Amino acid sequence: MISERELTFLLYEVFETERLLERPRYAHYSRFEFDAIVGAAMRLVTDYFAPHNHDGDACEPRFEAGAAKLIVQTGAAWKAFAEAGFLSAHWSVEEGGLGVPEVILRAALANLFAANVSTAGYPFLTIGAANLLRSFGSPEQKQRFLPAMGDGRSAGTMCLTEPGQGSALGDIRTQALVQPDGSYRIFGQKMFISGGDQDFTDNIVHMVLARIPGEPAGAKGISLFLVPKWLVNEDGARGARNDVALAGLLHKMGWHNTTSTVLSFGENGGAQGYLLGQKNHGLGHMFQLMNEARIGVGLIGASLAYRGFAESLAYARERQQGRLPSQKDPLSPQVRLVEHADVRRLLIAQKAIAEGALALCLYASTLFEDQHSHPDAQERERATLLLDVLTPVVKSWPAKYGCSSNDMAIQVLGGAGYTREYPLEQLYRDQRLNPIHEGAEAIHGLDLLGRKVAAKAGAGFKLFCQAVSADIELAQTQPELRRLASTLTEVLARLKRVSAVLIAAQPDNPNLALANATAYLDVFGCVTVAWMWLRQARVACHALAIGSTASGAEYYHGKLQTARYYIQRELPVAITQFAVLEQFERTPFDMKEEWFQ
Repeated sequence: MISERELTFLLYEVFETERLLERPRYAHYSRFEFDAIVGAAMRLVTDYFAPHNHDGDACEPRFEAGAAKLIVQTGAAWKAFAEAGFLSAHWSVEEGGLGVPEVILRAALANLFAANVSTAGYPFLTIGAANLLRSFGSPEQKQRFLPAMGDGRSAGTMCLTEPGQGSALGDIRTQALVQPDGSYRIFGQKMFISGGDQDFTDNIVHMVLARIPGEPAGAKGISLFLVPKWLVNEDGARGARNDVALAGLLHKMGWHNTTSTVLSFGENGGAQGYLLGQKNHGLGHMFQLMNEARIGVGLIGASLAYRGFAESLAYARERQQGRLPSQKDPLSPQVRLVEHADVRRLLIAQKAIAEGALALCLYASTLFEDQHSHPDAQERERATLLLDVLTPVVKSWPAKYGCSSNDMAIQVLGGAGYTREYPLEQLYRDQRLNPIHEGAEAIHGLDLLGRKVAAKAGAGFKLFCQAVSADIELAQTQPELRRLASTLTEVLARLKRVSAVLIAAQPDNPNLALANATAYLDVFGCVTVAWMWLRQARVACHALAIGSTASGAEYYHGKLQTARYYIQRELPVAITQFAVLEQFERTPFDMKEEWFQ
C-alpha cells in the first residue's frame, strides 16, 4: 500500500497541509486528528478491503432474477466504511458531516484504491453523487435523499452513457416527461453504469442526464434528474420500487467487483425522477461530478501504480536471479534482482511515475480545497482557474503512465508477474480501465488544448506557468537543483511557444490544429509532473541540508535521485513531441480510411 512516510511527506512537507488549521473551518482539528483519519482508513484497508480483493476479481457479480449478486465481503466493507463516517466526512458539521479537508479525505481514500479499487468504487461514486445533490438539490430533495447517502443506506451513481452515445453527451436520447405534480417520468437506457445495481444497500440514487421534449437540441437542452431505484417517502422511509430495471451486467477486464450495468428506465410507465438544479443546465451541473470523478480516477491510477511499484520492489529485494556482468565465476552466489542495473531502472521509473502522479493528485486536491475554503477571494479564484486547466492532466497522466508503471512491475517479476498467484496481473487489468474511465485521453486532449489553455484569455495557463516558474526560481538557489531547474525552464518555454502556435491556428483550421491534441496533453502532463518532482526535490534538499536521521536521509536521497531521473532522463523526450506539435505534423490527419486495408 502507500506508505505512511510517503503520505506524510506529501501532505505536510510538500503541500503544507497543516496550514489548513489556520482557517476557521478547520480550527477544531489538529494534525494528530488528520493523521488519525488517514490511519482509520488504513485499518479499513487491512480489515475489510484488502482481504477480498482477489475474491472479488475471481467471483464476479452475477445477474440473477433481474438483480446483481455480489460476494458478501463487499457489503461488509461498505458497511464498515459508512459506519466509520467516511461517506459524509467532508460534509460541513451543519450538514451532519465532520468537516474533513478534501486533501485529507483523498489521501485516506488512496490506500483503499490501492488495496481494492473495485470495492472502493462504490463509495467513490456515492461521495460524488451526494456532492451533486448537496450542490444543486432543493431543500426538500436534500432532506429526503441526502441522509441515507451519508450513512450508507443509499449508494449513488452517475448515468451518462447510452447504447448509442458515449462521450457525445449532447446527443443523448433519454427523455424526461413532466408530470402534473412537478416530477418527471424518465424513459431510456443507460449503459456502462458503474455500481448501477448491487445487493448491499437499501437504495441507489441515480444521477441521470435526460432531455425534456421541446427543449433546445444538443447540450443546451439536457437536464439532470435524480432517479431513485426505490421511491422514498416524505419521512425518508423507502417506498415502492421505481421503474428502473437492471437489463444486464457487462464484464470488463478489470474492476470486476464493481458492477458495470445496463439500466432501463421506464419500461412500465416511466421511472419517477426529480429535476436537480436548473432545467437545461444538466450537463453543466453534471460536470461537477465528472470533474470530481476525473481527479478521482487520476488518484486511482496513481494508487494502483504505487501498489505495483511496492510489490515489485519487495519482490526484487528478495528474489535471487543471475549474476552481475563483473561476476565471471558460474559458481558464485546469485544476486538479488535489485542488484541488477536494469531492474533498478525499472524500479526508479515506477517510483517516478507513482510518486509523481500521487503528488499531482494531492496537489489538485489542495487546489480544490483552496477553491472552497481559502479566506482570500483572489486565492479562491486563482485555485479555480488553475484546477480547471489541470483537471484533464490530473485525470489522464496518472492513468496513461500508471499502465506503463504496472507493466514494468510485471516485468520485474518476470514469468511470476503474469500469474494470479501474485497481484500484479490484476493490478494491470484494473489500471487499464483508467485511460477510458471518465473520458478517453483524446477527449481530455481536446478539452485542454481546445478550451482550457485559452479560456478567459489564457488566465489559467498563465497561472500555471507562473507557479512553475516560481518553483524554478526557488530551485535555482540550491546548487544540487540548478541543472534540473534549467532543464524545466527550457521545456516550459517550449510549452508556452507551442501553446501559442496551436491556439492561434484554431480559428482558421480547428480540425488540423487539434489533430495532435492528445500529444499536447501528454507533453503538458510530463511538464506538470516534472514540476511536482522539482517541488519534492526542493524539500528533500532542504531536509538533507539541515541534517536528518540515517533512515530519513535515505528517504530524501531517494526523492532527489528520482527527481534527477525524471527531469534529466524522461522529460527531454517531450522535446521531440514539441517538434511534432509545432510543425503540425499531419501524417495521421491525412491518412484516408480507404488506405486501411
